Parts: sequence; structure tokens; C-alpha cells
Amino acid sequence: MLDYMIYLLTFAVGSILGLLYSYKQHGEPFVAVTKFNIPFAIVSILGWVLGFCSGNMILSAIGFLLAGFVMGERPGYGRKETAVGLIIAIIVYLLLNWHVM
Repeated sequence: MLDYMIYLLTFAVGSILGLLYSYKQHGEPFVAVTKFNIPFAIVSILGWVLGFCSGNMILSAIGFLLAGFVMGERPGYGRKETAVGLIIAIIVYLLLNWHVM
């Protein structure tokens, strides 16, 4: 039960940090940048894969912190990167657990 609380807390902290970072980077009042951000996509992929597939509480917490950072950006930012990260993490999870199914 404690590990789920740690995951939730690190995800919330990551979301807050992502929101603060996003407001610092983008001062415009609405979504003006619609291009795909490759560094944030890498952070999202790394975060979701660590969160779902690591099997270690500390690495999973770091993964959820990274995933929350990208997902918690201002509305309109980070949505494509989060989707790509989730899709790749699900594929990696299925490939790693294919023999169990």
C-alpha cells in the first residue's frame, strides 16, 4: 500500500514541477507551439517504461516523477509526447511479460 502512495506522490510532484517549468518556458496565454518535442518524448518514454516495467520501487517512483513532469505541463503541451510514451511503455510491458500470458 505504501508503494502506491509513493507513486502517487512522485507523480503529483512531477506534475507540479512540469507545470511550473511549462509556465516559465511559455508565456503565451494559449497553446501556440504544436510541434513534437523530442526531448520531452524521450523523458516521457523513459518515465513510463520505468514506471511500468522496472519492478523496483525507487526506479518506478523516478519513472512516475518523469512521466508526471511531461504530463503535467500546461494544457495543450506534452499531450503527444505523453501518448507516445504510454504506447511505447505498454508495448515494452507486453514484450517483457509475453511468456506469462
